[in-house]
Amino acid sequence: MTIDRNALHAEMTAWRRDLHAHPEFGFEEVRTAAFVARKLREFGLDEVVEGVGGTGVVGTLRRGTGNRSIALRADMDALRITEQGDRAYRSQAPGVMHACGHDGHTAMLLGAARMLAEEGGFDGTVRFLFQPAEEWGRGALAMLADGLAERFPFDEIYGIHNMPGLPVGRFETRPGALMSAEDNFEIVLEGVGGHAARPHWGNEVLVAACALVTSLQTIVSRRLSPTDVGVVSVTELVTDGTRNALPGLARVLGDARSFSPQVSAQIERQMRVIAEGTALAHNVAATVTYTREFVPLLNDPALVEEAFAVARGFLPAGNVALAAEPMTGSEDFAHFLAHAPGCFVFLGNGEGSAPLHNPGYDFDDAGLLHGADFHAGIARRRLPA
Repeated sequence: MTIDRNALHAEMTAWRRDLHAHPEFGFEEVRTAAFVARKLREFGLDEVVEGVGGTGVVGTLRRGTGNRSIALRADMDALRITEQGDRAYRSQAPGVMHACGHDGHTAMLLGAARMLAEEGGFDGTVRFLFQPAEEWGRGALAMLADGLAERFPFDEIYGIHNMPGLPVGRFETRPGALMSAEDNFEIVLEGVGGHAARPHWGNEVLVAACALVTSLQTIVSRRLSPTDVGVVSVTELVTDGTRNALPGLARVLGDARSFSPQVSAQIERQMRVIAEGTALAHNVAATVTYTREFVPLLNDPALVEEAFAVARGFLPAGNVALAAEPMTGSEDFAHFLAHAPGCFVFLGNGEGSAPLHNPGYDFDDAGLLHGADFHAGIARRRLPA
């Protein structure tokens, strides 16, 4: 049976817009998960399991006698951002919106599930993984901790992210490092605050914090090899001072990006040296907390070639390209790659698209079938009938 693609696209668009209107934050995707599970059961999947890793959903579809398994993953969570714009399907949840396109990712994978359930064309097992809480890097780990790899084993795994700035219908990926690790840091400076008119009576921390922020920028420029990629960004400086009171406590927060554990370790070491030295120079105390939130996303080179072959089957050859360089954004899909080889790819969301995590962002429904075609195509190529 061949599916009516126009009807499927219309249906996927309706799903996507419904999900967009009802966004849910990480591990709160109760309505979204129920919607996904209901659709998978309607499609006739062999098994649909809810509550995996909190609010995750895993659907299983089997055909033929093959014993290999492919996993296809989509993320479901939204962001705590207030949506701008007056589109008819705008968010109905105050302060929460799908500003990263996970509504589109979910709709694309649902479309692929329907394609494969109705058309078949593969021999083996396909796992459809609908993951919670990608945005704060906990959803993949939660599903794995809940026994995902043991309960629903898979030999390979694939995922998609939409990409503003690339034309709709553009496909890009690359072997090896595609997306970076993300580390978070907090440096607390403690001194003695006091009256703004008498700074010499205490050891206030704001001048030390400002010096620290400037010095942290030397980690990449002066402590990493010029051939290494690293980013250190201070994103918050919070004190307990006020207009006429010097602060006695300051918090410097931010994140760091890298593509290797060695660079991550070097950034942390130098950050601790700078914090301790700055504190000593200003006669205050410093405490550094450094955590690793996302690991680098490393694509399997052989499976990247397979992904390119699939994309060339439904897109013009000129629209399928090697990503020019790794991206310093992060993705917790990387945690799945510790359990099975795989490939993560980008599909264009339009050159005029607002950026990801922007209150004016919206997923372009014109790309929905491209995602479904990739998911279904990779399952058929890697599980040939």
